[in-house]
Amino acid sequence: MEYSLGEPLFVRRNQGITLTKTGARLLPAAQGMAQWATEATRALDAKNSPVSGRVRITAAPSFAFDLLAPMAEKLRREHPQITLEVLASTERLNLSRGEADIALRRYPSDDPDLITVDEVIVPIGAYASRDYVRRLPAKYDLRDLDWISWAGALEMVSPNPEFADRIPNFRPAFASDDYSVQVAACQAGVGAMILLKTSHRLKRPGELVELDLVLPTSLRAELAIICHKRMADLPKVRTVLDLLRQEFADLRKRQGAQKLRMATSIIPRKARK
Repeated sequence: MEYSLGEPLFVRRNQGITLTKTGARLLPAAQGMAQWATEATRALDAKNSPVSGRVRITAAPSFAFDLLAPMAEKLRREHPQITLEVLASTERLNLSRGEADIALRRYPSDDPDLITVDEVIVPIGAYASRDYVRRLPAKYDLRDLDWISWAGALEMVSPNPEFADRIPNFRPAFASDDYSVQVAACQAGVGAMILLKTSHRLKRPGELVELDLVLPTSLRAELAIICHKRMADLPKVRTVLDLLRQEFADLRKRQGAQKLRMATSIIPRKARK
């Protein structure tokens, strides 16, 4: 390959070898070829060898916590040979360079090498512990609550900007750059926070209860499943994509049922008859 390219791919030293700039540019393609070769070998013996391997998903901490972690239980139960590796970060990992296999992002991709597999709007709500709710006045609004939100380099991540627009001199009661720490503080009764109303939270409410609040319309949790074209048809990746599609379909179904209940509740009784 070096001969055909006319330039070296490796820097060879006594201590070992490193990639040249050209080698580094070819690395993602080489990794993809190696992965396809492995999958092809497995496919030849598919009857005796179940789909297996590691699948890496990158997502914002809230989506990783409330969507991917609960989904992992179903994946483990149905496909125990697949290891799910969740890269929870606000940083945008590069799928073209193989930094992850799948991405959950706020918006669809316009990159021609990437596929937007599915999209959904995840409903959100304000949640707090039962003890904290008991201490609230009978009537309350956004300004009456002790909000838990982002800190440090993430202090401009939603919902901080939305609260700053609506609450004069907004200052969180508790802030952290770690989403799981925020949830732990909320469970401990420190204050309230914005959480996704995912299937697992609705089925297993746990310690937190939803507050009766009208939230800003700008607080929308739009979500898209993004995958690179070369990865989408790998059996292990396709298996995880199918599970994610099921989760998205379930969210849409629940939203449809909720809208129907709301519409029914405002129809006069005589009209219903």
